[in-house]
Amino acid sequence: MTALSAADWLARIHALDLPERVRIMNVCGGHERSITMSGLRHALPDNIELIPGPGCPVCICPEEDIYEAIQLALNENVILVAYGDMLRVPVNVPRAQARSLEAARTQGADIRPVASPTEAACIARDNPHQPVVFFAAGFETTTAPTAALLVEGAPDNLFILLSGRLTWPAVAMLLDSGAPGFDALVAPGHVATIMGPEEWEFVVDKHGIPAAVAGFTAESLLAAMYSTLRQRIEGRCFLDNCYPEVVRTGGNRLAQQHIRHSMDVGDANWRGVGVIPDSGFTLREDCKAHDARVHFPSYADDARKRAGEMPPGCDCAKVVLGRIYPNECRLFGVACQPRHPIGPCMVSDEGACRIWWSGGMREPANTSQRAHTAT
Repeated sequence: MTALSAADWLARIHALDLPERVRIMNVCGGHERSITMSGLRHALPDNIELIPGPGCPVCICPEEDIYEAIQLALNENVILVAYGDMLRVPVNVPRAQARSLEAARTQGADIRPVASPTEAACIARDNPHQPVVFFAAGFETTTAPTAALLVEGAPDNLFILLSGRLTWPAVAMLLDSGAPGFDALVAPGHVATIMGPEEWEFVVDKHGIPAAVAGFTAESLLAAMYSTLRQRIEGRCFLDNCYPEVVRTGGNRLAQQHIRHSMDVGDANWRGVGVIPDSGFTLREDCKAHDARVHFPSYADDARKRAGEMPPGCDCAKVVLGRIYPNECRLFGVACQPRHPIGPCMVSDEGACRIWWSGGMREPANTSQRAHTAT
């Protein structure tokens, strides 16, 4: 299927006898970046709406976890490492306090960005007499390498502050709500590479919604969109794999084995969204020797789990859930911009607000001319 060019797929989509309105949600931040940067929204028929969904781990990382990482870095004699985007995510504290890991670094904390768990392990080996805390936030794609590090042998002085999440439960929550806000789903290719495409069969089997796994080229994305549109028109739903060069039946079984051996799954909080059942990773008892929450004083603050964890006026939670487009946020392009992000969706390259800004959408939407509001 993907041997066709993007122009070919667009021609096929335009030739379809489409319903009056079709809303296709993409789950992956990488998908949203490809869609926006290649201009697919403007190339598709007007009655197709592409809705960015909960595909940014930085955006949904609980505020209490970020706060805990900040406090560990400031109050304990540790080197704290985290993926680069996490350093700029703000938390709700008075301006006199460190509102991000980046701000804590300016106050003297030893905080370093890393690109992988391997880099975190290298820092620990280079500093054998000092504890190194790896703030490991992310979805399955980045959680799997963390699990592999633990199973294969992490340095004794490396500790994990885990904030890992599974992707599919957020989509399940939307579908179970009775008002998901989308008619078809483009499932994330990299997550399916690790966990297997079968994880997304519930979308079709339980809810009767067309679904297709896609890669990150315009060709793969358009192939997935075409598949879901055909499914909808013909009234037959199935999970299509439009990323077969990478995604295989069953996924990466070794990666899954590493996750099972080092982590459990339980209910977990998503920033601004609330607790989603069976959506979070925690370290198993066998890995407690590397659990930062066991070896350091607790800086967890239960009061931070209150409803409305996004900053005042920030609508990132609605963006994450596909309820509004990024430029429909009250702060988009006005108070919230990449140089001075207020909400987490403007921080990460996988955050929908940052992607739209980078793609040239700089103006907030006129509320009387909104392109879509999911119900």
